[in-house]
Amino acid sequence: MIYYTNATVFTGEEWLTGASVRVANGRIQEVTTTPITTQETTVIDLEGDYLIPGLIDLQLYGGSDLFLNDKPTPETVRHIYDTHARNGTTTLLPTIHSTSLAVMQQSMAAVQVVRAENQFGVPGIHVEGPYFNPIKRGAHSMAYVRIPAEGELESLFSSNADVIRILTLAPEILNPGQLDTINRLKHPNTLLSLGHSNATYQQATDAFNGGMPLATHLYNAMRGFESREPGVVGAVFDHPTVRASIIADSYHCNPTSIRIAYRLLGERLFLISDSLFANPPRPEFTLEQFVVHFEPDMNGPGRYVNNEGNLAGSAITLIDCVRIAVEQAGIPLRNALRMASLIPAEIIGLDDQLGRIRPGYVANLVRLDKSLHTKGVWTSPLH
Repeated sequence: MIYYTNATVFTGEEWLTGASVRVANGRIQEVTTTPITTQETTVIDLEGDYLIPGLIDLQLYGGSDLFLNDKPTPETVRHIYDTHARNGTTTLLPTIHSTSLAVMQQSMAAVQVVRAENQFGVPGIHVEGPYFNPIKRGAHSMAYVRIPAEGELESLFSSNADVIRILTLAPEILNPGQLDTINRLKHPNTLLSLGHSNATYQQATDAFNGGMPLATHLYNAMRGFESREPGVVGAVFDHPTVRASIIADSYHCNPTSIRIAYRLLGERLFLISDSLFANPPRPEFTLEQFVVHFEPDMNGPGRYVNNEGNLAGSAITLIDCVRIAVEQAGIPLRNALRMASLIPAEIIGLDDQLGRIRPGYVANLVRLDKSLHTKGVWTSPLH
C-alpha cells in the first residue's frame, strides 16, 4: 500500500488542497483531505505539488529512438510507451502513418501483444491513413496514400481488428460501398476520424452525421475555413457532437488558433502530441520516401519537417502540450488537464477506469511541480 500525502490533487473534476491518496493493488482506494495517521511502509510526501491522473495520448509515432513504421515489433511498442511514460503519458495509442498493408498488419499484431501485457497503458493502435486525399497528405508519402485496393479492407480487418481504436481517413475519396465495408468490418470499438481531407463543409458534415465521431489534428491537413466554403474546419466548429484533436506544440497551431478552437468546442477538443520522436528528438530520420529532420528553436521545443518543408510531427510529449495550452493559449489548467486525460479516456471508452483520481480507478498518477514539469510518475501493474 502507498500513501501520497500533502498533495494538490486534481481529481479530474476539482482541485483538492492538502489531500492524500491511498493506493493498493494497482487501484486508488481513498482520496481525502483529512489528515491521516498510518504505519504503512511507503508514504510519499508531495510537498504541495500537483498530483494528477496519468495523461492519455491518442496519437504519437515513436519514442526516443524507435519508430513504429520502421520497426513494427512489440519491442518498439514497449519502447514508445516507456519513453512517453517518463513524462507522464501513462496511456497511449501508438500510431502508424500511411504505409503498406503488410506494415499495417505487422503494427497491429505488435500492439496486440503489448496490449495483452499492459491493457491500460497500450489499449490499441491509431491507424492514420493511408486512405487520404492526396491534396492534404501533408508529410505522408505519396507512394502510400491511396484509395483501398480490391480486397484490401477485408484483409486489413481479417485479424487483430479489435486493436484498432482510431482509424483516420478522408471520407470524400471513398465510394459509399467502401465506407459501408469499413463500417461493416471494423470492430465496434474502432472509431473513425476525419483527417487529411479536402472535404467540403457538406461532405464533412455528412460524414459526422453518418457516424464519424472524430476529426484528426484540427486545422492541419484539412480544408480550412473560408467565408464561402466553411470546409472541414467549419464543419467541426458547427457540428454539435464531433470531437477534434489538436497539436499544441506552437508550430502546428498558433496559440490564438488553439484558444479560438477551445472557446468554440470546449470539451469537444482534446490534446495530442503527434510526437515523431521525443526524449530527446532524433536529429534526422529516413524511411523509404519518408525523410525528416529536426529543426531546433531557441524559443520553443523545435519541430520536424520533411524534405518538402512540411511539418512532419512534433518533438514533444503530452505534458508539453498541456503547458503550452495553459501558458500560451490561456486555457485554464483544469481544462487543459481534462483535454489530456479524462476526455481522451471518454473517447476510447475507458473513462470508468482512467482519467480520474477516484476510488476504484487505475492508479496511474503523475506528480507535477507548479511550472507543470514532471517530477514523478507511478503506473499501475494491472494487466
